[in-house]
Amino acid sequence: MLKKITSLGLASAVTLFCATVQAQEKWDMPTGYPAANFHTENIMQFAAEVESASGGKLRITVHDGGSLFKANEIKRAVQGGQAQIGEIIISGYSNEDPVYGVDSIPFLANSYEEARKLWDASKEATQARLAKHGMKVLYAVPWPPQGIFSSKPINTTADLKGAKWRAYNPNTSRIAQLVGAQPVTVQAAELTQALATGVVNTFMTSAATGYDSKVWEQVKYYYNVSAWLPKNLVVVSTKAFDALDESSRNALVQAAAAAEERGWKTSTEKNQWYLEQLVANGMQVDDGSAELQAQLAAIGETLTADWLKQAGADGQAILDAFKQ
Repeated sequence: MLKKITSLGLASAVTLFCATVQAQEKWDMPTGYPAANFHTENIMQFAAEVESASGGKLRITVHDGGSLFKANEIKRAVQGGQAQIGEIIISGYSNEDPVYGVDSIPFLANSYEEARKLWDASKEATQARLAKHGMKVLYAVPWPPQGIFSSKPINTTADLKGAKWRAYNPNTSRIAQLVGAQPVTVQAAELTQALATGVVNTFMTSAATGYDSKVWEQVKYYYNVSAWLPKNLVVVSTKAFDALDESSRNALVQAAAAAEERGWKTSTEKNQWYLEQLVANGMQVDDGSAELQAQLAAIGETLTADWLKQAGADGQAILDAFKQ
């Protein structure tokens, strides 16, 4: 009788263990930025909170620094089911749809408050387009405002003629064309090598990326022109999301909401810190000449008009909502 009870107990334990293993979902999450970047740190906390809130039923393994997929490959990886969830810089896909690039139109939204308004105005349209490809947005976090890094002083846009200009989306490529620079596509994870080998010597990005890449080793000037605040989106496969049980879905959504709030706050707070680190490492940081700012603002107006031609009625609706 004891042997029979022991056998039944063992069988029950094995059954329970198997059910627990089967119930646990394990997701891979590729990102394009290093572990110490504030976006990645936020994602690591997000993943930990999802696992905790789901009672261990959903575990997300974060693959940072482009180690699983390069930054520009992540959207397709989630779309194709090679990863269940991932982080993308949405403006990097504006060649697929102009709506994706609204947050990188120069000088349209150049503060955190305006960036939030622009996201509120464009979120629904962005969600609808991603949904057509089997994805949904979990949360969005902006980079600090974009400025110009250069190996030589820049007083006017004429000083950018012939520069090897790093481009990471169609708008940055278009700016290069307008100022007579040579656009070169380089992802954030490859920037350090591109600078060291002379592939690029001038680029627009945030002080955060400049700090991550230790750009002071190659360039000495940063012009804090606050051109725009591009956003990273964390997107999830709709199929993978729908396959979760209700409690795991709720855990994911709640952790995403917390990550978005935390990410915006952190981006705002760290912006000044990043600028201070550039100065501490010997870089010259200023807001740029009045002439340079005026010339860049004119470029912004040109690109806004170009964008509206491409985005049509949907684009106009976004801008109208943003300006209300």
